[in-house]
Parts: sequence; structure tokens; C-alpha cells
Amino acid sequence: MLLGPLLLLLILIVWLDNGRPALFRQERVGREGKLFTAMKLRTMRPGTSGDDESADIYTRENDPRITRAGRWLRKLRLDELPQLFNVLRGDMSLIGPRAEWIKCTERYERIIPFYHFRHLVKPGITGWAQVNYPYGESDEDAVEKLKYDLYYIRHYSLKLDAMIVLKTVHTVLFGKGR
Repeated sequence: MLLGPLLLLLILIVWLDNGRPALFRQERVGREGKLFTAMKLRTMRPGTSGDDESADIYTRENDPRITRAGRWLRKLRLDELPQLFNVLRGDMSLIGPRAEWIKCTERYERIIPFYHFRHLVKPGITGWAQVNYPYGESDEDAVEKLKYDLYYIRHYSLKLDAMIVLKTVHTVLFGKGR
């Protein structure tokens, strides 16, 4: 309820910056490998988000597919705000490993040992990997982020969740995202 007006304002900004749709929906892999549709604010130009087979699965620094509004939405992590609906539906948690796109998950499960273990818990809007490692641009980055995800799963605690929340707030307030 409290974030409703902010979400509406952000949807309007995305719509004015680069047209409709303002929301982006994508199949993601959740707990125990169950698929769900994740929602985010659209930060890339329509038709360039990686849904076709030839698209790069990684978003690179200064990626030309990202819109003007998308750059600052990503920097402040506000593009994740619609995922609160996924949390309310029970598909996601506030904190946990990032919910990955099904195509990424299929690739990573083929090439990265133990990748499937990250699906033992619900994915989260923010997580230990997101607050401790920069935006991933390669398979090597996916391996490093997996280490953080497995650490989170192994050491899950209220204290660790509180640390993640504080680091996330710091990231949002000081624009440390990309």
C-alpha cells in the first residue's frame, strides 16, 4: 500500500521514457526448480531483453539496450519493486538467491557444479550475492555469485538477513547498483 504511489510514478516514468509495456515479465526458476513469472519495471528497450535465442544473456556495463530511465532505475534497484507482488504470491522471499531466468539456469546447471543447490530456498529480491558481488557479466561471475548463494543457504540466520537488508538499503540510498 505504501509503495503503491511510488510504483505508479515509476511505471509512468518508464512509459514516458520508452513506451509500453512498463512492466517486464519473465519466467524464472524458484524453490525446488518450480517456474514462476517474475515482474520488474522494464529497463531495456522492447524486444531487446534477451528473450530471443541470439540475445546475450548478460547485461553489460553501458549496455545500449538499457533505456535512460532504466539506467537510474537499475542504479537505485527500483526496477525490482514489482517483485514485491511475487513475494506476496509466495513465489519469492524478500531475501534469498536471485531468481534466475530459465535460460540462464539451464546453462548454469550444465556448466557449474552444485548450481542446483541454490534452488533449495525461495529466491529473493535481494541476497548475499547481490550485496557483496558486482553485477555479473560472465559465467565466471555466475560461479562467484553461486559461492555467495551457497554461503547464504548454509549460514542462514536472522543476523545474516539483517546484514543483507542494511547493505541493500545502503546500495539503494547511495546508488551503488548498475
